[in-house]
Amino acid sequence: MSNTEFNVIMDEAAIRRALTRIAHEILERNKGIDNCVLVGIRTRGIFFARRIAERIQLIENETIPVGELDITRYRDDNKRDERETADISDPFPIQDKKIILCDDVLYTGRTIRAAMDALMDQGRPQMIQLAVLADRGHRELPIRPDYVGKNVPTSRTEEIEVALKELDGVDEVKIVHHRG
Repeated sequence: MSNTEFNVIMDEAAIRRALTRIAHEILERNKGIDNCVLVGIRTRGIFFARRIAERIQLIENETIPVGELDITRYRDDNKRDERETADISDPFPIQDKKIILCDDVLYTGRTIRAAMDALMDQGRPQMIQLAVLADRGHRELPIRPDYVGKNVPTSRTEEIEVALKELDGVDEVKIVHHRG
């Protein structure tokens, strides 16, 4: 018998509704998308950002730029002297832009801090906002999302697993319980 159990907490319809709501919240807060750029953190954050962009396109009939960010070299488990500049695919200027950073799960905040460091090495944005599909709490840094698909209180022995069709063939968010 397995010591791992899981519950699906967001199915495809719930994820679709959350993405639509987040797109509307982004448009409302920024009064449209002028000067805005979505940046997805590799890997699932990229697909999350692209889906938000698709919804904004449907709502406003305008295209918002989407970039991808690989923060591997910025993680705090790497030494600073090993770092180079951020790896932004299809680089675009971020100077004075409103950056909406997108990731699938927010946990300790360390990934987001690394992403902000990577972005700042590329220029000085006007502001950075944060959109996440699931916020599980347990922050180690003072980072708070601006847009949240679902708040999911968890214990430290639980995990949140996000599956997206682009990578996993299904859209769902699960809470995984590890038993003794």
